Amino acid sequence: MEQFEIFHYHQGQLERFQRPLPEEAIVTLRVNGQDWVSLYCTPRDLRELALGFLYSEGLIKGLEDVVLVRECQDLRVIEAVLYQDVPLPTRKIITSGCGQGVTYTAELGNFHLEGGVCLTPEKIFALMSELYRLSPSYRESGGIHSSGISDGERVLWVAEDIGRHNTLDKIKGHCLLEGIETEGKAILTTGRISTEMLIKTARMGVSFLISRTSPTGQAVELARRWGITLVGYARGNSFRVYSHPERLAI
Repeated sequence: MEQFEIFHYHQGQLERFQRPLPEEAIVTLRVNGQDWVSLYCTPRDLRELALGFLYSEGLIKGLEDVVLVRECQDLRVIEAVLYQDVPLPTRKIITSGCGQGVTYTAELGNFHLEGGVCLTPEKIFALMSELYRLSPSYRESGGIHSSGISDGERVLWVAEDIGRHNTLDKIKGHCLLEGIETEGKAILTTGRISTEMLIKTARMGVSFLISRTSPTGQAVELARRWGITLVGYARGNSFRVYSHPERLAI
């Protein structure tokens, strides 16, 4: 992250110091030669972001649908070539993400996730601490979101981005590239759990979602309907469980 000179006011004193600030960019996703959507994001892990977004929007089911995905034009364009010509959705929904996210899907219908990881409270606290340790940009600036995927024992990979929804797309894209199954695993995040976050989680088959902050009421309703254990305010030595507490090993 780039360092900026800023001033800090504290106890009557104005002090000058250097502070890292997160980068943001507008990146266009080009699919089969057509500019489809522009995303506000942190311009790293862009191949992962593109693959995860294509998966979340239902354009691909896996890497077998993708000829190539590459970054070009100074990281301002991500080009994806798919084996099939697919109609690109046009009904845009602006999400509640702080990075002005976008989605073209609103719901997934009726289903219910079974099984998946079970976690003790101690393991939840340990995984959230590990997420923090593995999130250098979040620690240094605080102006960025971080999410990680866990098999219930450790955090497997962490994504950071100015958009909390982008972190989930980056996680799914990374798992596609590395051959990691997301079904039945847990997601940990620093961001608020709104409907689009819950939908992306459900599409991955993730059955346990943990945040250090709050879900929305609609997200809780969907989590209860879809069989997802939703934990919020996981801070210090406490948390709140909003749905399916049967996956808590107490």
